[in-house]
Amino acid sequence: MSAPAYDELVAAWKGLRLRRPGLTVREVATVGSTRTLLIAESVPEGGIGNARATIAIAAGVHGDEPAGPWALLSLVADGLLDPSYAYRMWPCTNPSGYRLGTRENEDGVDINRSFTRGGATPEARAIVTANRDRKFALSLDLHEDYEADGFYAYEPLVDGAAPLGEFVIRSVEDAAFPIQDLHGAFDVVYPPAGGMRAPNIEHGRVITDAQAEALFLGGLPYNLFLLRNAAKRAMTFESPRKLAWNDRIAIHRVAVTSAIERLGRL
Repeated sequence: MSAPAYDELVAAWKGLRLRRPGLTVREVATVGSTRTLLIAESVPEGGIGNARATIAIAAGVHGDEPAGPWALLSLVADGLLDPSYAYRMWPCTNPSGYRLGTRENEDGVDINRSFTRGGATPEARAIVTANRDRKFALSLDLHEDYEADGFYAYEPLVDGAAPLGEFVIRSVEDAAFPIQDLHGAFDVVYPPAGGMRAPNIEHGRVITDAQAEALFLGGLPYNLFLLRNAAKRAMTFESPRKLAWNDRIAIHRVAVTSAIERLGRL
């Protein structure tokens, strides 16, 4: 199955406003371009003051990874997000790339390497500006990997914060989905270079050094930007693009709900 069109995603999100109490959906402008980004927010019954904390969830920063945006939509549509939290959600942070089916935006730039110094792309600048003065207990970013045969996750090291990854990986595995073998020749996009410390590789999980990762990539990804400025924890999920469309969406649904479940137990 091919991914539905971006306009269908927008229409579906806007349609949810009538069905999900506490959900707001709007479009924000990007400075220096005509592109807009969807932003959705959800608060518990009684308002933001009743939230345990706020969780950030983003998807679609690479336009050729479409299952993440539809997984996020389905999580909200089906009421699967823990209602005791508030949520700030970016349903698709690269609309032009989604439309083109490309990793980069229509300017040929990888948005997920553009969150340095206030944002080097219109999309990153819009997100940085919107998130100013916001704090998150957790940031989740939904991706796909065309080389992978199974699910895996990146989890940067955070001093004093209990990890979530083992529980997430076990939950995906218990749901009968494959976990990627990260050993051997598999590319985790994080080779040791220039004296930087290599990541720890565990079952389905790449445990990174946030400082070294930013140096290697040459520009902050979305999740590292939030981790440095606003989020206590961050995880990046990678579903295998080789699998069937519904399986790719289901994997993200399990990963997101299990990460939030684990957070709630800490």
